[in-house]
Amino acid sequence: MINEIKSDANARMKKSVDSLDVAFAKIRTGRAHPSLLDGISVSYYGNDTPLSQVANITVEDGRTLAISPWERNMVPEIEKAILKSDLGLNPSTSGDLIRLPLPPLTEETRKGYTRQARGDAESAKVAVRNIRRDALGDIKDLLKEKEISEDDDHRAHDEIQKLTDKYVADIDKALQVKEADLLEI
Repeated sequence: MINEIKSDANARMKKSVDSLDVAFAKIRTGRAHPSLLDGISVSYYGNDTPLSQVANITVEDGRTLAISPWERNMVPEIEKAILKSDLGLNPSTSGDLIRLPLPPLTEETRKGYTRQARGDAESAKVAVRNIRRDALGDIKDLLKEKEISEDDDHRAHDEIQKLTDKYVADIDKALQVKEADLLEI
């Protein structure tokens, strides 16, 4: 029973760290990367479809993304979706190729993105701590119903805390890497 609670907590904490990685991928650094456009959806025959499923996204050079739609009639839809996104990018179209030049980051935008990264990291830590609280509550319920001994309770508390500490350290490490990436000129 305790092992099930621990494995569930472990899986949920891992998902929190994975979702932080996804959030960090959406924060723009000075370099062009196709994952910047992961959150953009395009209206494709009436359905919202991820941009990566209607076009090929490549890195043209260090600061430019090239988007080549599979259907020529998708060009205006893709442009509209990029302009509507909160990325602050202006597409330029030549025929059926859309180029997305990434402007260099100013110190102010770097600091803003760093604040956003710290906020995302703090949210992930809160999620991990909430998972810890849920797991400890489940263990306490088992103790109340006398399904486990007090020794098992203490051991489980320690193991859940070690798990929490491990994932919080992973979050801190990911934040340090992202901050270094953002502040690098």
